[in-house]
Amino acid sequence: MSFKFEKLHIWQKAMKLGEEINETASKFPKKEIYNLSSQIRRAADSVALNISEGSILQSKPEHRRFLGYSIRSLAEVVTCLYKAKYRSYLTETDFIKKYNECYLLMNMMIAFRNTLKT
Repeated sequence: MSFKFEKLHIWQKAMKLGEEINETASKFPKKEIYNLSSQIRRAADSVALNISEGSILQSKPEHRRFLGYSIRSLAEVVTCLYKAKYRSYLTETDFIKKYNECYLLMNMMIAFRNTLKT
């Protein structure tokens, strides 16, 4: 048995991204523990959380709405990645890797959301 969302590639990728972002944020300076570290972790976790919440007992319009929340959370992750890069918490290589993962996931989520037209 499994929940419907567990089979979604976007949920699986979002879960992986959340864990990678958590690991990345753990390397930020201690002064960021209640600021940027917390913000990027919460935003990354929200991506998978909203995918799962939207997939359970929701109409297509509601499911689309929750996917929209996930996409916006992903945009927040990208902005936090920029902040981390600007503050020299991430190397350019690490930034590009995470940025590309986010970009791919965003496109996958938009494509999936477009299949849910009413």
